[in-house]
Amino acid sequence: MKAPTLPKLKIQIPAIDFKQVAEDFKTLDPKDPGMWPLIPRILILTALFVALLGASWWLGWSVQLEDLDNKVQEENKLKDEWLAKKKQAVNLDEYSKQLAEMDRSFGVLLKQLPNKSEMEALLVDINQAGLGRGLQFDLFKPGTETMKDFYAELPITVKLTGSYHDLGAFAGDVAKMPRIVTLNDIEVVGLTSKDKSAGSGMLGLSAVAKTFRYLDEAELAKQRKEKAAKGKAAAPGGKK
Repeated sequence: MKAPTLPKLKIQIPAIDFKQVAEDFKTLDPKDPGMWPLIPRILILTALFVALLGASWWLGWSVQLEDLDNKVQEENKLKDEWLAKKKQAVNLDEYSKQLAEMDRSFGVLLKQLPNKSEMEALLVDINQAGLGRGLQFDLFKPGTETMKDFYAELPITVKLTGSYHDLGAFAGDVAKMPRIVTLNDIEVVGLTSKDKSAGSGMLGLSAVAKTFRYLDEAELAKQRKEKAAKGKAAAPGGKK
């Protein structure tokens, strides 16, 4: 027995007469839109809807979307900052230990800097380090101090004569001093037989020894005062 067959439905889409539509637009009565033909009404309402969407976008939505995008970026930035601070808070104990260790190390280094009254004794120690190795000082000339943030740097120009091993031992003695002394711009030259003061195998050493001292409270206060005066002079309207 065959299954019953359903009848095929044919849907016919009515053809649009564009010429008639154009004629309908020409005869539209703006005072009576309710009597307009269907197609012109649909087209005009669609155009008004699209125009309304465009005006809304131009006048309000674009600005609001831009503001929304800025807020999203600001939110992401705040999230990143919060995560960074959270990590810092988690490692706060470790950071505190590191800071305490840095303070301790800084204190140890600071103790290696002499104060103003101890500088003369330090210069004597440098001189004695050379004489103790049998070196001859041809020049020992302290220069002008240079002020830094919390310390002063004193260069000392030295010229010595001695054997290679004695000069090396002198450099080692300077490095082992309890106070910080550095040798810079070192130049070693061989002495000729024309130099009567030089024996066989003698060398001449020229260097700039630099030592440091920490500033006392009066010097620090003076330095802060000078910086404040320079800042006022450099500010707009300040005295030049």
